[in-house]
Amino acid sequence: MDNNVVIRPAVPDELDVVAELRWQWILENQDAAVTGRTEFVRHFVTWARENTSSHRCMVVVRDEVVIGMAWLAVLPRVPSPRALHRASGDLQCVYVVPGERGGGLGGRLIDAVLERARELGLERVTVHSSPRAIPAYSRHGFESSPRLLHARVARTTSRP
Repeated sequence: MDNNVVIRPAVPDELDVVAELRWQWILENQDAAVTGRTEFVRHFVTWARENTSSHRCMVVVRDEVVIGMAWLAVLPRVPSPRALHRASGDLQCVYVVPGERGGGLGGRLIDAVLERARELGLERVTVHSSPRAIPAYSRHGFESSPRLLHARVARTTSRP
């Protein structure tokens, strides 16, 4: 295990770095940006600060430099007679910078998010994965489910 690596919740002062990682991920996947980098980072930081109750960010830090991130979106669920307070999670935006891949950091990050989900008492955690990452998620406990379905809806570039 690498003693110079720590996986922990992001602190507010790191949100601009996390935003840069998200920007880098989009460029790496050759997605077209609809906004400029500066505007995106500013918006991302504001969004992250406004959504701390529903979205928790974990970071991978090596020698005080953030080199990876993952988000856990916590989603309240409808109460049932068996459990009045219920929630599920969705693992989002798992990313490790290219030069740090292949050493297990992504897996450690996934495990840290799942541990956080257990601490929060979440019923389950889902993930929408690229085909390339499915084996990594499978190694860390994710399974396909014939009962979990999704529908694509039209995307917009502005808020509703």
